[in-house]
Amino acid sequence: MERTCEKLTQLNIDISNIKAIGVTNQRETTLIWDKVTGEPLYNAIVWLDLRTQSTVERLINKTPGRNKNHLKHKTGLPISTYFSAVKLRWLMDNVAEVQEAVLSRRAMFGTVDSWLIWCLTGGKSGGVHCTDVTNASRTMLFNIHTLDWDPELCKYFDIPMEILPKVRSSSEIYGLMKICSSLKSGALTGIPLSGCLGDQSAALVGQMCFQDGQAKNTYGTGCFLLRNTGLKPVMSDHGLLTTVAYKLGRDQPACYALEGSVAIAGAVVRWLKDNLGIVQCSTEIEKLAASVGTSYGCYFVPAFSGLYAPYWEPSARGIICGLTQFTNKSHLAFAALEAVCFQTREILDAMNQDSGIPLTQLQVDGGMTSNKLLMQLQADILCIPVVKPSMPETTALGAAMAAGSAEGVSVWSLKPEDLSAVTSDKFDPQINPDESELRYARWKKAVQKSMNWETSEPVPNGNGETSIFSSAPLGLYILGSMFMLIGAKYIAGFQD
Repeated sequence: MERTCEKLTQLNIDISNIKAIGVTNQRETTLIWDKVTGEPLYNAIVWLDLRTQSTVERLINKTPGRNKNHLKHKTGLPISTYFSAVKLRWLMDNVAEVQEAVLSRRAMFGTVDSWLIWCLTGGKSGGVHCTDVTNASRTMLFNIHTLDWDPELCKYFDIPMEILPKVRSSSEIYGLMKICSSLKSGALTGIPLSGCLGDQSAALVGQMCFQDGQAKNTYGTGCFLLRNTGLKPVMSDHGLLTTVAYKLGRDQPACYALEGSVAIAGAVVRWLKDNLGIVQCSTEIEKLAASVGTSYGCYFVPAFSGLYAPYWEPSARGIICGLTQFTNKSHLAFAALEAVCFQTREILDAMNQDSGIPLTQLQVDGGMTSNKLLMQLQADILCIPVVKPSMPETTALGAAMAAGSAEGVSVWSLKPEDLSAVTSDKFDPQINPDESELRYARWKKAVQKSMNWETSEPVPNGNGETSIFSSAPLGLYILGSMFMLIGAKYIAGFQD
């Protein structure tokens, strides 16, 4: 922030014109720290982390009928490794420093927004411990109807409520910037922190999707499609999440959204670069894929962390199928981009089924939208236009909009009549819908082949080798065959 202020000054921009600070963050990622020392007690556990799978299985096993949707009526979420409560439970079960801090009432829990606001408003010297409704709604400890922490949910996960941050709206003054301990002075000291939105909610605001039925898709590490459902939470029957979209003011009502979450989008390009060395930088993927213009029948399901919406299948793993001797790295690059588009198609189909009103166009944002081939592929696979704003960093824009509209700041209004239209690029479908459906059907076939990969293996014997007798039917068959052979040999010998 200090370096940014220095650069603004070099550009002859008066930093005294900065009236407010907004925070937007990666959701679900879980931190726990010591409020006395101000130091984190363990590394943050990010949203994609799978170490909590055994915790999730244990929790599901104690629900009636082993139902992963047991808490959905309150949280809008399935019990999954994705959400903060299971990460916090894992930390409390496995990290001695966390256990000790919780018992001595020194522990503070928060998602990344809570940590940032606490640090920026003074940290151990009076920092504000809070979060907003959008981030709280991703913890599995928050009741999306009452808009507060739920004692029954906290009891279910055995998490003490005193370590939780106070839940605030997405647009209000939480506190003022303090000089951090590492600096003698701060350029923004005294400026109010007045906006806080989880990244996907921030993008929804930045795309100005304030009307019931408007939707946006953000292409980042993962892929997140949110559709505004207005003032009432809509429960999905097709594997989507129900989440708080925003609450733009202390006295304003909360708006809700249906969300389809895809774990791996931009991360698949990074995997091709870092793990396979197919490209030297992420921007090369478009040129490589465009050089062939087809996957040549190759399909890539990047289920590196299992499958998220609409399947919620943690046992799935990544799979590349349909390979021939002619498949090369360009086809694989094309298949990776198609995978992002097919996953978006799956959650869009689920959203259309839940809402009963099909989207007529899709608003998009995020880093991957600079890839024009990807955007055209997306329009072709969805069979509807894809609309990209000229300023794609809508997540940062949404946080700024919330901060600037807060009571006590009020540098602008977010009323529909006060919002101006934005310029955008539009990608129209260019292929025959029948071809699109054929490719999509093959993708669905590939997804099925990625399922149930992480299953129990045969039990090894004492030497670490798998015994043929670890399978009862196979063992009996072999023993029976041996007895028959011995019997036949005995009879043959008797006849001689």
